[in-house]
Amino acid sequence: MPLSVLVSRESGRSRRCEPLVISASRATDIPAFHGSWFMGRLRAGFCRRRNPCNSRQESLISFAKTRVFVFWTKHPAAFLPCLPEIEASGRQFYFQYTLNDYVAERLEPRLPPLSHRLDTFRRLSDSVGPQRVIWRFDPLILGPQLGVDRLLDRVDRIGRLLSPYTEKLVFSFVDMYRKTRYALRRVDPELRAPSEDEMRALARGLAGLSASWPRPLTLAACAEELDMRPLGIAKNSCIDAALIARLCPHDSDIHKFLNPRPRQGALVPLKEAAGDRGQRAACGCIPSRDIGAYDSCPHGCVYCYANQSEKKVLDNMTLCRRSPEERESLLP
Repeated sequence: MPLSVLVSRESGRSRRCEPLVISASRATDIPAFHGSWFMGRLRAGFCRRRNPCNSRQESLISFAKTRVFVFWTKHPAAFLPCLPEIEASGRQFYFQYTLNDYVAERLEPRLPPLSHRLDTFRRLSDSVGPQRVIWRFDPLILGPQLGVDRLLDRVDRIGRLLSPYTEKLVFSFVDMYRKTRYALRRVDPELRAPSEDEMRALARGLAGLSASWPRPLTLAACAEELDMRPLGIAKNSCIDAALIARLCPHDSDIHKFLNPRPRQGALVPLKEAAGDRGQRAACGCIPSRDIGAYDSCPHGCVYCYANQSEKKVLDNMTLCRRSPEERESLLP
């Protein structure tokens, strides 16, 4: 990895790093629940994160060289007032905004009403621009009352409302991890992942829907092995080299990162941009550093892989409310 991307050194039990791109966060919804903590860390210029697989290993993550924050969220309404200060810091940012409709199935029980989430999406887009708000309908789940056609109808209703406010729709098919399978079965034993034929039917349906919306969207599948390129559906990069280059057109460090072997006339040859070896094999992301923590998101989504138990989340959230702007790590 180039020195300009990540500088690491041992300091006691902590490893110091200076990433160009920070993910905030695949592990939790920082904009919804931990905005005060994030802003405190932005002002301090660093945070700490414990290894989720080994709590004795810790990273000190410096923001000194950070150019881009990628925010992952399902309801960032409380975070909107923070955006001018982030912009004033000179950093670029964009949002991976998951907006599903599983209200009838009770799969996202603690999210605000769908109408509120739609309104927040539109307000965010009006504030920062549609290129910086990526809509995710993620994951796609089927069940006895939720077949391919009905699920597509739900995507269509949202897409007709949101397509003027974004440029891209990202989707994935639910991964039936043991924890996810158990949690879904507790709600409805027949909730399941699509078969390969159903995946193809959903992909074809999404391509047709997008073409009919007020503003056709770029479609991309997140970390899926199935090749959907013949349908015009790309392999997604959530930490996206092309979008980061677009947001940072004159940043030499970013372009050295994205273009390690520059050729004349080729500003960002995406095939040469480094992949993130810490993600799944089918992931198209470039490297970033995550600053979140598991068991710290109280949305309560049934399919979520990031929470161990409701009790642990509630206990952690009680701790998180204490002096959020002073804590160096998200969890005390």
